[in-house]
Amino acid sequence: MSDPAVVLCTTDSADEAERLARGLVEAHLAACVQIVGPVRSVFRWEGAVSVEAEYQLVVKTARVPEATAWIVGNHSYDVPEVIALPVTGGHETYLTWVTDESGG
Repeated sequence: MSDPAVVLCTTDSADEAERLARGLVEAHLAACVQIVGPVRSVFRWEGAVSVEAEYQLVVKTARVPEATAWIVGNHSYDVPEVIALPVTGGHETYLTWVTDESGG
């Protein structure tokens, strides 16, 4: 059984955020995905500093490698943000649900 994690990802539209979130949950790659936004992202891309509105996905999963591959394969960005943060504690019943629902 894999350990639960939180995966962060951003995209440039609410529609794509919902499409990605639904796809992850429907594929049992995430138990839950929260969509936050819009948020303002400041980043350097292709040598220039950009400031853009984005939507952040907060993905709860026990299948980080599979969820990462799915996001990369279904995202519109050339290099999508996919950052996995380990869960080091929390409500055990909730964490068990995350693991069970994401097929971990």
